[in-house]
Formats: sequence, structure tokens, C-alpha cells
Amino acid sequence: MQGTTSYSKLGRSLLRAIRGFSTSTSKSGSKEKLVASVLFERLPVVIPQIDPVVYAFQEFSFRWRQQYRREYPEAFLKKADARGKGDYQIDYTPAPRITEADKSNDKRSLQRALDRRLYLLLYGTAYGSEEPVWHFPEKVYESEQTLRKCAESALKSVIGDLSHTYFVGNAPMGHMIIQPSDNDQVNPSLKRFFFKSQVIATNKFNIGRCEDYVWVTKDELLEYFPKQAEYLRKMIIS
Repeated sequence: MQGTTSYSKLGRSLLRAIRGFSTSTSKSGSKEKLVASVLFERLPVVIPQIDPVVYAFQEFSFRWRQQYRREYPEAFLKKADARGKGDYQIDYTPAPRITEADKSNDKRSLQRALDRRLYLLLYGTAYGSEEPVWHFPEKVYESEQTLRKCAESALKSVIGDLSHTYFVGNAPMGHMIIQPSDNDQVNPSLKRFFFKSQVIATNKFNIGRCEDYVWVTKDELLEYFPKQAEYLRKMIIS
């Protein structure tokens, strides 16, 4: 009972610390804001093609090992060949790696770049921007229990349901501090925390609350954020 009480006190103290951190003042005297952003990714659907150099090395290694393989008696091999014989036959035709979405460069579809990770970007009004910009699903931290809960609310407001999503861990994968411009005396500085979430068992979402959206690879994503490209390149491991 005493251990439960101590954990409860610890949780309340952490929550107070986060709330106090979200309302701390910057050098200019304005209050800082915390923003929870979601890096929503679709994992590769097919195995990436092997690099020709890697394939050549694997082929060489296989042939080298064949020189020193164990040789089994002929009678043993014949018994192994006799097992599993029947009249059945399986016709297998692999699905094409290049889809119609790849051919038409449809970035609103999840059925593209099947051997790469895809990330969701939204086009619309983001916190701290006066005009529509490309951004991740995000939400300003208010009174949620944790920043992870805030990130879940941000993603839920975009796709409507979290049943086909999986948040990887409770801690953010990275953060960046964004200071307002010298001419901006209204918006305070903000700290943007990134949480990773993954697509589970679906290939389509009804995405709303934005003017447009795209599913892009890591290389394509960096083109949308030229100023933060170096940081995002290090944060996103794919």
C-alpha cells in the first residue's frame, strides 16, 4: 500500500512539472508552449530489393560454403525425396512491386513505395503559422495527463479513430525549439515534441481537418522542410 501511494505521488509531481514547464516564460517574458507532433508512419509492405553488390556477395558465400557442405548417404537422400509427394500443385504469382499509385505518382495513396516507409504530412494551418503550411499532425498541450495523450488527440482529430494505429513508447523520439521571429511579438516560443505512431492492418484512412495531405518517403519528406531537414534526417531512422 505504501508503494502504491509513493507511485501516485510521483505521478502527480511529474504532471505538475509538465504543466509548469508548458507555461514557463521565455526571455521575452511571453509564455512558452508545448506542441505534440505525431510522426505517423506506414512500415514497408514488401522486402526491399537487394543491392547488386550484396546479392553478389551472398551468391559467392553460398557457393563457397557448398564446397565444404556435409555429404549425406544416397539412401538417406532418397528417403527425403519420397516424403510429401502428391498430386497437388501450388500456383504462385507474386504481386507487382510497382503499383498504379507509383505509376501516377499519387502521394495521397498508401499503395505506393511498398518497400519504403511512408509518413503522413498535412497541409493547412499549423500552430505558429499565419498561412497554410505542410506539417505533421499536432496539438498544443493543454490539460492532458501526458504529452503522449496529447499526441493521441492530435492524430485522432485527423483520422477519427485510433484502432488502426500503434504508438511506439510513451516518450518522444525527439524535440525542437522554435523561436518567434524578431518582428513577431504575439506568438511565444514553442517546444515541439515528436511521437512515433505506426499504421496497423489497413491501407486507407479518412483524413480530415486539412486542405491536403500526402504520404511521402523520408527523402521526399525532407524536401517539405528544408530548414529542419538536417535535424529530421538524424531523427528519422529508416
